[in-house]
Amino acid sequence: MSQDLTELGVAAIRDGVAKGDFTAVEVAEAFNANVAAAQDALNAFIVATPEKAVDAAKAIDAKRAKGEALGKMGGVPIGMKDLFATQGVQTTAASHILEGFTPEYESTVSQKLWDAGAGMLGKLNLDQFAMGSSNETSYFGNVVSPWKRNDGGNASLAPGGSSGGSSAAVAARLCPAATGTDTGGSIRQPAAFTGITGIKPTYGRCSRWGVVAFASSLDQAGPMARDTRDCAIMLEAMAGFDPKDATSLDMPVPEWEANLSADMKGKRVGIPREYRMDGMDEDVLKSWDDGIAWLKEAGAEIVDISLPHTKYALPAYYIIAPAEASSNLARYDGVRYGLRDLPDGANLQDMYAATRAAGFGAEVKRRILIGTYVLSAGFYDAYYTQAQKVRTLISIDFKNAFESCDVILAPTAPSAAFGLGENVDDPLKMYLNDVFAVPASLAGLPAMSVPAGLNREGLPLGLQVIGKAFDEQGVLNAGLALEQRAGFTAKPDKWW
Repeated sequence: MSQDLTELGVAAIRDGVAKGDFTAVEVAEAFNANVAAAQDALNAFIVATPEKAVDAAKAIDAKRAKGEALGKMGGVPIGMKDLFATQGVQTTAASHILEGFTPEYESTVSQKLWDAGAGMLGKLNLDQFAMGSSNETSYFGNVVSPWKRNDGGNASLAPGGSSGGSSAAVAARLCPAATGTDTGGSIRQPAAFTGITGIKPTYGRCSRWGVVAFASSLDQAGPMARDTRDCAIMLEAMAGFDPKDATSLDMPVPEWEANLSADMKGKRVGIPREYRMDGMDEDVLKSWDDGIAWLKEAGAEIVDISLPHTKYALPAYYIIAPAEASSNLARYDGVRYGLRDLPDGANLQDMYAATRAAGFGAEVKRRILIGTYVLSAGFYDAYYTQAQKVRTLISIDFKNAFESCDVILAPTAPSAAFGLGENVDDPLKMYLNDVFAVPASLAGLPAMSVPAGLNREGLPLGLQVIGKAFDEQGVLNAGLALEQRAGFTAKPDKWW
């Protein structure tokens, strides 16, 4: 074909297939070829499923031939983060302890996407159990960002985490869109690092059933794609009430795509003064100032707001999330599924210990230990109870702020992508990557990252829009206004 189908996003593929400009099979085969060609260099996929992408595409082409409706994602092949259970396809959460686990069931989110006409290109790599900000904790090896610094060096860069396979795959044109999960920034930070768009919806908007749990009160699935419209389309397909998930919102799914508008007249945009921190990256500050100017140009009124408990968000998160993780990960014991390490003459307790020692990576063990400690009898009130109180105060901060604004604008991450290995020995430095993303997660609010431009090293920077609970439309609209004015068209030079 004269047209490179892998340069198209969700909307263009869906509409092109529906109009008959090309077939869904042609699209699937083009992306399958890109996945195969990039795997050795980028390591974005744990398992590729080219046959599944083609089978789904054949079904869409057959529907079109009969004049049937193709669905919201009809003919769009996507990448599935390997945290979502996929029936008959290995699901590992990037951990040795689940290597070889093949679910007999489909997660609600993935099933909704298949029902909407999407096909699966494969299972995407991630930080083990979604714990990490650089995709360096995966048992299946690091994901490498398709971006390079413009300094002539050849250092491999982090694609962000935990959804690093998703962000790298979308940026490198291995898939037009991918699922991500966001516990404390794991959709938004990797989107910012790789120059793509990603939205974490309101907690409960997408079902958690069939998603490997990290921190149950924080985990939320969302789309990662080339632009705001593509995210709106995919989120419509993913979202909806699920009786199998007790935290699922029993609310109708709005028509986010149909209601997209970049007109910000009458809208107030809050700028949190606490997010301007000492020693902040100059390029990040400039992109934030640019974003403020763009939203003003779109008709918005800019207001100064305060989120006074911001400085406590990261410490509270790194108590609550590990505490929930230590509880959730107790199910991996070598008894029912996954890895089993049974030394000679071992009793049940020995098997538990050996299996977990062999199966969990260092970062996962670190967080389990922290979580178990803060939940232990002598420390529960001092740490976990206090952290939950701080979480409530952060939610109240946002509630108060939204009395004087409609959305909040902030940087997504404190820096552009860093090199693989640069922060791996300093967990605290790694955790600081989430400093701007974590507050919205603790409050369960919708938030998205939109590419804002490149820094002086030629690497993407993201701007974050945070909205009121259930107001994904407001977030998407502000994101669209930023996107149109940023005019971000940069993509990584192909070196793989």
